[in-house]
Order: sequence, then C-alpha cells, then structure tokens
Amino acid sequence: MRNSFPAGKFGAPRIDGIFQAVEELRSRFEKRSGTRAGQGEVRSAVLALLTEQPMHGYQIIREIEERSSGGWKPSAGSVYPTLQLLADEGLISAEESGGRRIYSLTETGRDDAARAESSAPWESTGAASGTGFAALPRAGVELAQAAAQVGRTGSPEQVERAVAVLDEARRRLYAILAQD
Repeated sequence: MRNSFPAGKFGAPRIDGIFQAVEELRSRFEKRSGTRAGQGEVRSAVLALLTEQPMHGYQIIREIEERSSGGWKPSAGSVYPTLQLLADEGLISAEESGGRRIYSLTETGRDDAARAESSAPWESTGAASGTGFAALPRAGVELAQAAAQVGRTGSPEQVERAVAVLDEARRRLYAILAQD
C-alpha cells in the first residue's frame, strides 16, 4: 500500500504525485459533472419547460441548470438542434421578438407533452448538494482534496492509514455496483 504514490527522498510519498492524482480525479469528474444528457432528455426538458411558458434558447438552458441545482447544464449545441428538430416535427413554433427567437408549443406539441406524462429530466438528476448524479462528482473531488491534504501535512503513518482508507472506499464502491 505504501507504494501507491511515487516515493520521494527517504521513501516518503512525493507530494507532486498526490497533487497529480487529485488533479486527474478532478478533471475526470468535471468532464462528467452532469453537464451532458442524451438527446431524449434534452427533448423532454424542452417540452416540459415550454408547457409552462414560451422561452428563448438561452432561457431554456438557464432554467434547466437552475431546476437541476446546477447538476445539468445542456449546451447550446444540444438545445438549439433539439429546438429545430421539434419545430420540424411541428411540436413547437418560433417567433422573432426583440431580436430573439421565442419558442412555444403548438397544439400538437401540447398533446405530445401531455401524453408523455413523465417527470421532468432535471428531477431525476438530483440536487448538486443532495443525492443523485451531481453529488457523486463533488464527493469524489472533496475526497481527493482530503487525501491531498493528508499527503501534504500528514506523517508517514497517517499517509499509510489514509491509503488504507482509500483502498477500502474503492472496494466498497465496487461492491455497490455488484449489488442488485
């Protein structure tokens, strides 16, 4: 276990190795922090929002981000093609207003949204500070930061105990996936 991090002078873990591991973990989680969703989820979210009121594209993006407590922020590159697709299907219409295109549901779109009867996609993502997919990356980054702190300031014995805790945490996480 002691060799989990590259050794520096006198066999102590090298701090730059710990920082590198923390940064790698952070970058992996940041890439997956709930900002991407499938085309079906973007479609469902757009339809759900437009059942409430007409909106422009960036307003839709902000509403999804706000309602998911920051756990999901679709990109313009996923929202605008979805809006175009919905317009092509006759489910929404667009009008120019104040230099922006305002989208609203057509009667066909209202019928389609009513038939869907599913919860809004942001309701299944969980709040960023609560449970759900958005909480997992944050917890992972916070764990990595704590591990880096032990690596920076801990004694060799404390580092060894921290490595054992992290190894146990990894095993327990895989055990969660192995359960039905």
